[in-house]
Parts: sequence; structure tokens; C-alpha cells
Amino acid sequence: MLNLIEKAKTTHSLTKEELVLLLKNNDINEELFKAADEVRDKYLGNFVHLRGLIEFTNICQRNCMYCGLRRDNKNLKRYRLSEDEILDFAKKAVSYGYKTLVLQGGEDAYFTVERLTKIVKEIKALGVALTLSIGERSFEEYKILKETGADRFLLRIETTDKDLYEELDPGMSHDERKRCLSDLRKLGYEVGSGSLVGLPNQTIESLADDILFFKNLDADMIGIGPFIPNEDTPLSDAEGGNFTLSLKVMALTRLLLPDINIPATTAMETLDKNGRVIALQCGANVVMPNVTEGEYRKLYALYPGKICTGDTPSHCRGCITGKITKIGRVVSDGPGFRANGAEPKKR
Repeated sequence: MLNLIEKAKTTHSLTKEELVLLLKNNDINEELFKAADEVRDKYLGNFVHLRGLIEFTNICQRNCMYCGLRRDNKNLKRYRLSEDEILDFAKKAVSYGYKTLVLQGGEDAYFTVERLTKIVKEIKALGVALTLSIGERSFEEYKILKETGADRFLLRIETTDKDLYEELDPGMSHDERKRCLSDLRKLGYEVGSGSLVGLPNQTIESLADDILFFKNLDADMIGIGPFIPNEDTPLSDAEGGNFTLSLKVMALTRLLLPDINIPATTAMETLDKNGRVIALQCGANVVMPNVTEGEYRKLYALYPGKICTGDTPSHCRGCITGKITKIGRVVSDGPGFRANGAEPKKR
């Protein structure tokens, strides 16, 4: 097992069988996490990039069985930020020092490419990098938004198991999801994706496939988080994901993709009160604090127990900065684009 970790650390390559062995063996977790942290430091240095997250609509036309925003959830109060509200939150985030903003929402048909183009232009005028997380769109729509100024796009695949994906995402196509990711890559976006760990009927083998898929995609950002059952979904009684296994998938992703951006996800901290700090010490280098204000923070209810829903954006900024500096890391003062090529960071 230690030889496999060393192989991953030096060659950034493992077979599916080798990944499965490491995922199943819990005797080497400490060594695995240490190796991932060392690779992160070697390629990316001590910086942690902050992304200000604007959750601009919780209306979604999709009906994913694990998600609290699913179309058939009648227990959720729906909202849609106005263009003025979005821009107000964006300006405030810039005043707090954020260099990247993330515009994230459900797949809300109200936000046509024409409306989104106007919003993208206004946010880019603030001098920040912009990530969009708005789901599946046509090649032409992605192209227009890229030409308007969007820098990155986050489209999680959640699982590369085609049968499981289409079972948990009724009416959706796994091939279409992959088409979108391919289109985003062709158009020159920094491409982000990610997976949920602990979905019902998910196997260790499929988690290994997820990691290899991200490697093959040459993704620029990967978010790994545990599945947390939501009582307002069909999976309310499911067991849910495991914190340690989620960390292991994240650490192995770091070893195979040494120079990419990996967030310490908020779901990690829902399962462990120090989850994001632990993730930062196991290969992660990004944190995405919420800069949405008011009751909207509670209403973007992907899963129960979501952290910081009662805090203000300014408090969140100060809190996470304190946690980052306490472990000897430095908050980046740049937009945090992916390092250009897998070369160790110059000291």
C-alpha cells in the first residue's frame, strides 16, 4: 500500500485496481493524506484561494433524487434573485476582498442566455474572475457566455456510473452530461466537476472510475463531498456518505491531478465541525464561502445541516481567514487560475 502511495505521489498515475485497493484499505489513511498534502504544497504552494459564492436561484427544472432543490420538493420556499440583488452581492463580495465569484443556481429557465449575458458583463466589470454553475446548456449558449467573459464553469457529474446516474437523475442523460463537459473544454473554460461519495448503490469501483474520469478529462477543478440525505427527497432514509472515504477520494484526486484546484467543500464540515480545515490538510487548496445574504442562505437547501446559514458574508470571510492562517496557510490575493502545466511551484 505504501508503495502505491509513493507511485501516485511521484508518477501521478494509478490503475483502477490500484485505486480500489487504496480506497478499501483504511490502515494507510494517514500516509495517504500526508502524501496528498505534500503534493499540494509542491505544486501549488501554501496559498488557499477563496471563491465568493452567490446562490442566485433555488428554482430547478431537474428532479435529482438526492437534491433538496429538486423540482418536486413542495416543502421548499423558492426564490430568484433580481439582477440588482445579484450585482449588489457581487459588489459587496469584492469589497470583502474576493477575487473570484461563483454564480450558482438551479436549472432555472427564467435565466436565459440573454439575461445571463447582461449579469456576466456587470460582474466582470468589477475586475474579478467568474465561475458559472448553472447546469446543462447548449454549445452555443456556453460559447456566448464564454465570449461575454465567463472564465470557469462548474458542472458536477456526481457519479460516472451511467446506470446509477440515470436512476438518481430521472429524465437526464449521462452522455449529455459528458457532452456538456466536453463542450466546455473545447470552448476554453476552466472546467470544474465533482462527485458525491456515498450515494445509494455506489461502489468503490465506481469511485475509482470517477477519479480516472477526472484525470482523463484533465479537469481544472474537482469538488468531492459526502452525500447527505435530505428529508424532502426520495433518498431521505438512505445511509449517506462517509467523511473519511470522501477525504480519501479527494486525496487520491490530488495525487493524480497535482496542479488542479480542489475545494474543501462545505458538506465536509456538515459531517465534521473541522471538516474544511481537515480537507485543506489532505490536499485541498480552495474554500468557497457563501456571499449570499439574508434568508436566501437558508433556502438554498441542497442538504440538511448546511453550515453558516445564519452568518453574514463578512463574518464568513473573517472566520475562514482565521482558520486558514491558524494552520499556517495564506489566503491568496489573486484569482487562483489553475497552474499552467503540472510543474512544481517555483520557490
